[in-house]
Amino acid sequence: MIEVQDLVKAYGPRVAVDRVSFKVNKGEILGFLGPNGAGKTTTMRVLTGFLPATAGTAKVAGYDIFEESLESRKHIGYLPENVPLYLDLSVEDYLSYMGRLKGLTKTALKGRLDTVMESCGVAHRRRDLIGKLSRGYRQRVGLAQALIHDPDVLILDEPTASLDPNQIRDVREYIKSLAGNHTIILSTHILPEVELVCSRVVVINRGRIIADDTPENLRHVGLGGKHETTIEARGDQANLLRTIKAVSGVEGARIESLNDGMHRVHVDSTGEVSEDLARAVVNGGFGLRTLRVADQSLEDVFVRLTTEETAETEAA
Repeated sequence: MIEVQDLVKAYGPRVAVDRVSFKVNKGEILGFLGPNGAGKTTTMRVLTGFLPATAGTAKVAGYDIFEESLESRKHIGYLPENVPLYLDLSVEDYLSYMGRLKGLTKTALKGRLDTVMESCGVAHRRRDLIGKLSRGYRQRVGLAQALIHDPDVLILDEPTASLDPNQIRDVREYIKSLAGNHTIILSTHILPEVELVCSRVVVINRGRIIADDTPENLRHVGLGGKHETTIEARGDQANLLRTIKAVSGVEGARIESLNDGMHRVHVDSTGEVSEDLARAVVNGGFGLRTLRVADQSLEDVFVRLTTEETAETEAA
């Protein structure tokens, strides 16, 4: 549904997007992540036709965004980071105007207005002037305008910015419900949101893609492809360490003594072996108190990837 190949956007000598390539399949929700200034917003602006590219190719819904720009934009709903709104219009009048701009007939527009306003939580504010709304409600109106023409592709830049926790949850669930019928690129700094919503993640830094995988696989990459498990158990230290190292998949173990004959063992393994470890410790006659499997969050991985890549680039 979205195909990007060697996309470049340069501003004179400064390259904001540097040979970016990725695909988004129909019905997929892609998390598009990067630190400030990484090039993600520029990439989204190019895909929506807001900015011209310097080089490369891109297709949206089968249409070349450079050669068939108008056709491709008919299939895109775009929520920019700073939503342009007409503050002197009511919510309903603004969405009606946007719907007409996007080619909806009077009959189609009537049905879409009610659906979108209800879905985005602004139906009860339909008569209110946008200038009288809070920033959170203005963000909802912006999301509604992106959806008004029921596009195949949604490109959402910080869709939950300025929303309170309850509103974030509602919008997040609504975005999840759109998967399958809509292809979505979601950019956000709320990384737990990405883990809950997105089936795949692309990380961009300094204009280049540095990761492209599922959130689950990226967490494993963050652990160096290994699993880490911490065990606390009571018993003979040497025998406990020997028992744990004998478990298949265990590559290494480090032990430290606690109080009252209790020991803490840090275990590195090539796969998930927590059940085998628990079984071996209990069957070995040791008093198992705790077993914890380490799992880095997407935020941990994001920080590691972007800081390491930046450090390597500066060193070069």
